[in-house]
Amino acid sequence: MSPGVALFGGLTVIAGVLGVVAVLAGRVRPMTLALGFAGVAAQWGLTYVAMTGVGQWAGEVLFALTVLVPVAVGWASTRWAADRSSPVPAGLVSGFVNLLVVGSVIQGKDAKAALSEAALWSMGLLVGSAVLAGIGGAMGRRNPRPGRLPEPVCLFAMVTAATIFLLLITGGLVTGLEAGLAVPDWPNSFGHNMLLYPVSEMKEGRYYEHAHRLFGMLVGLSSFTLAALCWRHESRPSVRWAASTLLLMVCVQGLLGGLRVTGMFTLSQDPSMLAPSTLLAIAHGIFGQIVFATAAWIAAATSASWRSASMRPITLDATGIRLWSLIAPVVLLLQLFLGAAYRHLQVSPSAEGEAIRHPIWAMHGHLGFSVVALIAVLIAASRMSAAGREGLRPLGRAGSAMALIVAIQVGLGLVALGAVLMRRGPAIPLWELLSTSAHQATGALLLMAAVQGAAWSRRLLPAGDRAAVTPAFAKA
Repeated sequence: MSPGVALFGGLTVIAGVLGVVAVLAGRVRPMTLALGFAGVAAQWGLTYVAMTGVGQWAGEVLFALTVLVPVAVGWASTRWAADRSSPVPAGLVSGFVNLLVVGSVIQGKDAKAALSEAALWSMGLLVGSAVLAGIGGAMGRRNPRPGRLPEPVCLFAMVTAATIFLLLITGGLVTGLEAGLAVPDWPNSFGHNMLLYPVSEMKEGRYYEHAHRLFGMLVGLSSFTLAALCWRHESRPSVRWAASTLLLMVCVQGLLGGLRVTGMFTLSQDPSMLAPSTLLAIAHGIFGQIVFATAAWIAAATSASWRSASMRPITLDATGIRLWSLIAPVVLLLQLFLGAAYRHLQVSPSAEGEAIRHPIWAMHGHLGFSVVALIAVLIAASRMSAAGREGLRPLGRAGSAMALIVAIQVGLGLVALGAVLMRRGPAIPLWELLSTSAHQATGALLLMAAVQGAAWSRRLLPAGDRAAVTPAFAKA
């Protein structure tokens, strides 16, 4: 199959899937969609870990857990959302989304055999997911507890944010393993349609890079569905356009990731025709965390607490809290740039005994500015926590989360720095891979918490001399 035909086939499939999802967003209850997509995210995460070489027994256990995920989806449908979702449709949603990766496991030698195998896999996924979800639903009916889940659109936004976070983790592992160019072409994979690249060929760096692309596809589908749900079920124009903006941001992020590999719009696999870009790799890493924070903000804005909240006066300096809540994410973005530059501009050793060559300006900048970032986060967190003690609980929770996450982040940063400085040779030690990837992922969580804090401070605190009273909100 030529690269052009492979790309056209992939675009046709994706367009068809998006069309079906657009119909589902209008016909299927939002809670059912949210639970179905949550199941897919859990299954993909478990499968990803199982295929990283964690060992035969651990891998088997993880694969078994993926089978139990539809049971959990059905159980949640009847136990916590019996009036807003049904287990079997939720299972069918999970099965339908999982059809995206069916092509990667087909091994038919000719077109007829491949189509037969695809049909069997598709029916197995749909029927199996529905049956397992039905079993979970029967189990959940024994002790239902309605109203325990967030509002449906809010829950779907949370699921979307979770899929983006998984994408960030897989991207961090790609960078940590120096596998960003393991697949030389884009949007195809070694000339294959991305959806049809055989799982049997996903070895070592190719697995991590290609799996990252598949997670990106899941993020794109989730973002598209979220935008459709917001336009159908959200009356606030700001939220509708925020969801649409998120979808656009996800598309831009995918484009940045692809051009980072090729450097230009081309389907060629010829190294002489490609120009991989480190600058785009840095931009890709930074923008991904901004996308994640945006999805988390939409989740907050669609929550019941956000809807019921309004500004109220407090005895503290509201203007100061609003100011520091804005300073913290800005400072973290600068620190993120320095960290991304340091990580991507490192030059790995080519022989045993050699050390990593560090970009000195980025290393010292990231280390030195971390003190500024730590102070800014702690000041903002302490002021938000103080507001929380006066009844503004969402703001207090954001402050507490920032304080906890920044403490973990500092510890992980020290461990990651030690691992990088101690490495000698091209082999990447496991503790370096885990510490650097965890440091990046925790940084994304910290930026997300800071953005949440800034959003809640503007939702709850008056600017200047403005005042509003909402006595009931303190109890919310």
